[in-house]
Amino acid sequence: MDRDRRVETLLPLRPVEFSVLLSLADGERHGYGIMQDAKERGESVPDVGTLYRALARMVDQGLIEASDSRPSEAGEERRNYYRITDIGLRVAKAEARRLEALTRAARIGGLLSKEAK
Repeated sequence: MDRDRRVETLLPLRPVEFSVLLSLADGERHGYGIMQDAKERGESVPDVGTLYRALARMVDQGLIEASDSRPSEAGEERRNYYRITDIGLRVAKAEARRLEALTRAARIGGLLSKEAK
């Protein structure tokens, strides 16, 4: 399957999946770190079960992968760290473009104010 077609088959993303990709686009993180990052961005934070089901699904889809690096801080070695893959980054960018187009349509349709961006 060609690369662009593979990206299309993975869209649209679930909100939790897009949130994970947003967090991992900035660097490797563990599950709790992903939740904290979402909170800092002002997003609703998924519950732990939803997040870890999403992480497992995204690993299976090849959007993210487990990282081999582990911090040496006490307690951190038990955490599973994740990083975004090349396909994951392409999917995240495609989803961002899709959401941008929907937002633009909502402005044109009068659902959102036209001056806000």
